[in-house]
Amino acid sequence: MATITLKGKPAAKTRSADGEKRAPLRGKGVSKPRPTLAKAQAERAEREEQFQKAQQQRQQRDAPPARAERPARPNTTAFKPERPPAARPEAPAPRAERSPRSRPEAGPREDRPPRVDQRRVAHRGPGFEPPQRPAPARAADSEDGDRLSKRMSELKLASRREADEWIAAGWVRVNGKVAVLGQRVVGEVQIDIDPAARQAQAQLVTVLLHKPIGYVSGQAEDGYEPAVVLFQPENRWKDDPSGIKPHPNHHRHLAPAGRLDIDSTGLLVLTQDGRIAKALIGDDSDIEKEYLVRVEFVAHPVPEGTLPNAALTPDKLALLNHGLELDGEPLKPAKVSWQNEQQLRFVLREGKKRQIRRMCELVGLKVVGLKRVRIGRIPLGHLPVGQWRYLAPWERF
Repeated sequence: MATITLKGKPAAKTRSADGEKRAPLRGKGVSKPRPTLAKAQAERAEREEQFQKAQQQRQQRDAPPARAERPARPNTTAFKPERPPAARPEAPAPRAERSPRSRPEAGPREDRPPRVDQRRVAHRGPGFEPPQRPAPARAADSEDGDRLSKRMSELKLASRREADEWIAAGWVRVNGKVAVLGQRVVGEVQIDIDPAARQAQAQLVTVLLHKPIGYVSGQAEDGYEPAVVLFQPENRWKDDPSGIKPHPNHHRHLAPAGRLDIDSTGLLVLTQDGRIAKALIGDDSDIEKEYLVRVEFVAHPVPEGTLPNAALTPDKLALLNHGLELDGEPLKPAKVSWQNEQQLRFVLREGKKRQIRRMCELVGLKVVGLKRVRIGRIPLGHLPVGQWRYLAPWERF
């Protein structure tokens, strides 16, 4: 019978020299035998004991040092030797026999001023005068020259109110010297403005409002509210192009620059900037204001169905453009033309009280609707009724 011999590594022995069965080979060595349950429990108990000891040592190390025990108090019931009676202190000498204290001689009481309690007015002594606060520097009024604030307004540096505020803040110099309130200037002078004043002026805002009918442009009157009450965040136009963020200071000193009657609607300007107010309503203002005016002809009876543009004669239309007087003063030339059969287009460069309505009455027309659609280069546009927007930094009247 033939025998086959396999060459290569010898087969691993499955039993030791003592005859015990070996564990199978795994990887590069023999795996450790698994510990018994009793041995695992003993190791776990040993580790837990070591952990408890380490915890106790850590607590002892971190604990504050214990206070030293106080020695026991001696027994007070023991025998005490008798003490000799203590000598009593001698009685103090009579008050008259005491030696006087050494202190400086005080003058007679009549020479001292009475004490005055400054905290209460009722405790102040006779003839008391409270300290006077120094008044702000103010130049003595003189008949020569113009007031500095007026000169600054004429030079369009600021409004008179702004000029007074700048002078009080020390932001104005005249010929190199700090100006004072009430100062007058004569002839040509050099007026310098501190950049801080320009910065404060740049933060002033102007609001464009589409005033509805039923609101007055200025102070409240006869139960009607002023238009400025509409300047609220919820009434801001959603398409405002200015990008200005609302601020509580924008409500301070916000005043209308021009009037618009209670029964009129359209563009109304509210501003904090005195320069804009002066440009719009100043005596030398030359900014145009455009209106659309719906009218009816009431001068004399006309055939039924006759439109106002056919009833008004050309000479009356010419008077609307130039030649009328109000309150004994001739009006500046205007531009008046027909927008359609019932509506006139007015372009004025002045703003007297109810001027358009009174002009129409003089030529036999009655105004039934009035809307301001432009001031200077700023149109009303698509601004909804009762809403507002800021004047953008790049916009100019």
